[in-house]
Parts: sequence; structure tokens; C-alpha cells
Amino acid sequence: MVVVAVSNTALRAVRTELRMSQGDYARALEVVTGLPISLLGFAAVPNGHVTDDEHGGHDLTSPVSDLATPTPTAKPTSAHRSYEGVWLSRYQFYSSGRGDSFAGQHFVVLLQHADRLTARSLPGSASSSLSLDLSVDGAVVTGTWVEQTDPTGYYRGARYHGAIQLIAEPTGRRMAGKWIGFGKDMDVNTGPWELVFQDASTSKATLDRYNTRAM
Repeated sequence: MVVVAVSNTALRAVRTELRMSQGDYARALEVVTGLPISLLGFAAVPNGHVTDDEHGGHDLTSPVSDLATPTPTAKPTSAHRSYEGVWLSRYQFYSSGRGDSFAGQHFVVLLQHADRLTARSLPGSASSSLSLDLSVDGAVVTGTWVEQTDPTGYYRGARYHGAIQLIAEPTGRRMAGKWIGFGKDMDVNTGPWELVFQDASTSKATLDRYNTRAM
């Protein structure tokens, strides 16, 4: 049986009309799905990988594209530290209803486009789902968070959201700071939050390995 690849001319026409480059199109899909394009059926540019920057962190050394033969694009004028990979997210909060402090933990997949970071929790890592939308300015990481709690848990599927500000350590392996958000009585709460680097890979095998309850 011979399978003939058919080009999606309709999609290409829309993308051309909107003046979206192939790279922007792939990155938009990453943002919407929360997954790296390698898991969405798109090919990566050969030799694209994350490398040690010899300062305890990692740098992305090659761009990615949604086509086997990418359209040449200009290289960025300044390098950004790469934070892509799997991270362990941990935060603490006080429950007024239970009169005690608790910790929330998730393994999240963090994707990066220039100075923008998006993180989505792996579904098997916690009973709730978590998303983060962040921006990087030097060592300062600022943004918002949203958590959808377990429908069968204490908070009965309530949706909480707020702001977060973190400081990235020089190693690029840990970010720590504070979250702020509203409680169920519309009171403003805050507490510590940290992200700890686990793995630079976002391959399916790696995500499957971390798609388990974070402890």
C-alpha cells in the first residue's frame, strides 16, 4: 500500500493570508495545546537540541519548524536562556475551612518562545490541573496561574486563579517566589511557590515517565 502525502493547501492559504510564518504557526499550536510540537506530529529541524550552557543551565541551540524543509528565518539578535522541559511545581496554601496549611504539587511541561513561558500540568501528576503563563525579564519571572481543582475533592472542582512572581536562580534549575490569589470568601491570600527543573526533554517517553503523582 502506497501512502501519498497531501499538502493542506487550505491551511497554508489561511496562514499565508494572515502572514503567519511556519515557526509562528507551530508555536501557536504549542500554546493552545500545551505540548511541544514534536508530540503534535511535526518534524523538528535536524540537530535541534538543548545543550549545557556551562553555567549550570541549558540553551536551545536550534529552532523548530512544522515542515521538513523550513523557510529560512533570521536568527534572533539576542540569546535567551532555555527553560523548556519538565519541572516540579510546588506551592503552599492555608485552608481556613480546615484550619491547616497544605501543599500542591504537579509535574508541568514548560515551553518557551523568546521571553514567554507557558506551563501545563501533566494530568496524572495531581488530581487538579494547573496552568501558568509567564514572562521572563532577566532573573525575574512574572505572570498568572489558574488551577482547576478535583471535582471529587474538598474544593469540589472550584477554579482558582491569581498572579505569581518568581526569581530564577543563576543555574536556571530553580525559580522561587510568591503567589497571590483570592480565597472563597474573596479575601486575598498569598504563599510560597517554587519550580524545580527535572528534565530538559519533552519527548513522549519523558512525559510518560513524569505523568505520575508528584510527591
